[in-house]
Formats: sequence, structure tokens, C-alpha cells
Amino acid sequence: MSSRRMTTIAGSLVTASFSAVMILTVPAVARGPEPGSDKGGKAVDQAPAGVELTTLLSEKISVDNGSRKTTITATVKNGGTKESGAIRLLVVGFDGLKVTGVPGCSQIAEGDLPEGSNSGFSCPIDNLAAGASKSYAADATFDLGSTGKICLPVQASDGSKTFWQQGPVPFGTTNPSPNAPATPLLLGTDNTPVAPEGGGELPRTGAPGQDVLPLGAAGAALLTAGAAGLWWSRRRAEPRGH
Repeated sequence: MSSRRMTTIAGSLVTASFSAVMILTVPAVARGPEPGSDKGGKAVDQAPAGVELTTLLSEKISVDNGSRKTTITATVKNGGTKESGAIRLLVVGFDGLKVTGVPGCSQIAEGDLPEGSNSGFSCPIDNLAAGASKSYAADATFDLGSTGKICLPVQASDGSKTFWQQGPVPFGTTNPSPNAPATPLLLGTDNTPVAPEGGGELPRTGAPGQDVLPLGAAGAALLTAGAAGLWWSRRRAEPRGH
């Protein structure tokens, strides 16, 4: 029987069996509270008594219009009265937002990524004291010609439960600035793609009413799932047999 563990996340369905990846030896996190927002977040599975896990994302990021590079601060915090024990934070990118690196975290193999995502990293945390938080500076690229979303699930260390999930939540702007050195994007804002060279009408993402479909592909269950959540699906089907 496969030793792969099933990972509970509120969204579509995935079996997470992360292959062994060497964890970087550089400092993993910046400690202490960071400014941010929990917009798009919700509790999923019940955390241990006295533990209250949530996440925060940068409320505003800036994308270099030349390199498309940006940095996103992802923070996990324990607002409870007891230690969290071993947990892990996942940082997952969707659509035009691709996570390229998170110091101290392991890259998720392509075949183990959630359906609809393009990148992801798993960040192990041995323990988070009551009232403490840890912040990760996630490097990413953002294709300003499309929409982009990020997702932060907080799980038990073995992936058996997801205590909290923020997203998939979009970054974007309704006022693109293709000629500026950088474009500021706001959390929780659907991106309006920059106009093609030579002007003209902005590219459309679909017929009216279809703008929410990218979110639906990866996380529409956030609108309908109860506290138990759903399962994410892997890109590749699990081989049959034992």
C-alpha cells in the first residue's frame, strides 16, 4: 500500500507526498509580528485546544515591470494560549503569480502541486509558542498580463489536517502602469492586465460572470465547503494497485 499521506486542504483535491528535498541552511524566517492582512483566510480543521493558527500576507506588493520579480511576506502566527507543536506552512502560487523561492523551505515537486497551481514550497516549523509568529520572505514573479493568486495553508506536520487556509487570494491593480518602473498590487484585488503595446482595449479574461472562474478552478470550495474542507487533487493520478 502506498506510504503517501493524504493532505487535507480547503480547495480542490491533492495527495501530498513531498519528495525529499534538501532544506536550505540559510536562516529560514524573520521572527516577530509583521504587518499584513488575513483577507481570504478561514479555519478548516479544528486546531488542538489552546492553539489558534492564522496567516497574514503583504497588503501591498510591488512588481518590477522589467524582471517581473516581487517579494511577498507570508506570516504564520499562533494567537492561542498554548504551543502549536510541529506544523508546516505551504506557500502556493496560481496563474500569473509564481513562487520561485522561500528561504528555509522545500520546493513541492511539480507532480504534487494542487490542481491549477504552478509552484509551491513547504516550510516546516518545529513549534510556534503562544502569541508568537514567523515570517517568510517569498520570492515570486508576477505576469502583469494576467491575474495571479497565492494560497497559504497551515497544516499539521504530517499533512493530516489543515488548521487554516488563506486563499487562493488575488493580488492585482485596476490601474495598470506599463510604462512605470514598477506596478503596485493590492491584496484581494483582481488584476487588470496591462494594455498591449500600441494601446487598444485591455485583454478580456472572459465573458461577464466568468472573471471568478480562475478562483473556482483552484478554490471555489472556499465558498461552499464547511469547516471540514475538501481535498486537493494531484496533477497526476495515483497509480492503481497496492
